[in-house]
Amino acid sequence: MKKLIYLFMMALVVGACDEGFDELNVDPTKPPQIAAANKLTAVQKFISSERYDNWRAGMIYQSTMMQHIATTAGYWDGDKYTWNRGYASSLMDRYYGNAIKTIEDLLFQLDEEEAPDEMKAIVRILRVFAFSRLTDLYGDVPYSEAGKAVLEGIFLPKYDAQSEIYPDMLNELEESAAALSSGTSGFGAADVIYNGDQAKWKKLANSLMLRLGLRLIKVDPAAAQSWATKAIAGGVMESNDDIFYLQHDNNNRNGISEVFAADGNPRMSKTFIDFLQAGNDPRLPILAARRGDGSTAAEDLIGFPNGLNSAMLLEMTGEENTDAYAEPNRDILAAFEAPMIFQTYAEVQFMIAESNVRWGIGGDAETAYNNGVRAAMKQLSLYTDAATIADADIDTYLAANPYDAANAIEQIANQYWVATFLNEYETFSNWRRVGFPTLVPVNFPGNETGGTIPRRLTWTENEAAVNADNYQAAIAAQGPDILTTRVWWDVE
Repeated sequence: MKKLIYLFMMALVVGACDEGFDELNVDPTKPPQIAAANKLTAVQKFISSERYDNWRAGMIYQSTMMQHIATTAGYWDGDKYTWNRGYASSLMDRYYGNAIKTIEDLLFQLDEEEAPDEMKAIVRILRVFAFSRLTDLYGDVPYSEAGKAVLEGIFLPKYDAQSEIYPDMLNELEESAAALSSGTSGFGAADVIYNGDQAKWKKLANSLMLRLGLRLIKVDPAAAQSWATKAIAGGVMESNDDIFYLQHDNNNRNGISEVFAADGNPRMSKTFIDFLQAGNDPRLPILAARRGDGSTAAEDLIGFPNGLNSAMLLEMTGEENTDAYAEPNRDILAAFEAPMIFQTYAEVQFMIAESNVRWGIGGDAETAYNNGVRAAMKQLSLYTDAATIADADIDTYLAANPYDAANAIEQIANQYWVATFLNEYETFSNWRRVGFPTLVPVNFPGNETGGTIPRRLTWTENEAAVNADNYQAAIAAQGPDILTTRVWWDVE
């Protein structure tokens, strides 16, 4: 009997020890795997990014090169075509360290967890968007080996040719659109852009396909037409409800709004203000306000010329400050909870109008143009109800500024330029693609480009030292790492 009791007690002890064995063998120094849904939220916020790169690559460089913004401040290099390597490489620095790394990790996790294809498709679309920004801004970039340091031990990724990146991105969008249907994805509410709505992601995939397809217009017109046809047929954005944007809040602030909070130097470019005033555009008092007193009256909104410093301004006008000039309307545009807009229905309509002009596809060009103008004006209400433009005011504008078939490409591109204000990555890419609006270059003393508008920004300085072989191979393939080197699709 004692022997039986002893064996029973041993069984209890062994059983009790075994019950927590799995937990005891978990390494307490390593965190558990983060849920894929949480990683998706992080990816979407990483794509919107922070003040650092929105300030440097986005505003300091591109907004001024595209003559939306102007300033006397010397460190706003894009206004004067001077070069600050750290500013120019800021998107590369932030996206690879945050968005790209997390996207690659999330795709690996979704494969490991055998997640549904629709979840993978959403991440693949975000991957294409992030890489399209990088390659459009810099040209050849790490792509096939990027973000693989932990997953595959690739610490020094090669630079892929943009001519190879683009076909892969377009194929990724085509496959992702095919994997999406209707209903809610497995990400659910963790998808802070579309709340898991598969139909909206599908329309986004096709809308991005249209954007990237049209990028090829100078280098491969036949491919541009083919991809534009496929994108429109697949189903693109249908209204402002489909806009691709991230709504920020006080806990996750809009990076451009943080720029406005930190920097009082930006003024609205004379080129931009003059265009809006010439058309009596109802967006003018929403986008601009006089620096000195906040007036939004049209007669008080004076644009500031690009390419001046304080001494040049004093010599030219006798003025010592810029308070009399218009700045971005802080009451509307500078709220920390402002949306970060990536692609809009208005842009899609303008691209459809252009596609019809070029190839006769997509429906009536004039109708699409009018739809684009209306949508671009209506989308400003995303910032605040105070930015709502009445339908009657839009009707008046369209009647006074009707579609002009004889100058359609320029007219469409000019409206695209207005519609993408503050989405300067897209403004810069579309200007290089079509050559409109007609911008007047500046020739600031000591500029880096010989008085021509830059065609790209430059790679991060660390690459020249840490990833030297691949960096030098990229230079050999694409051209010098300078502001005037053109990316593959931006042929002369």
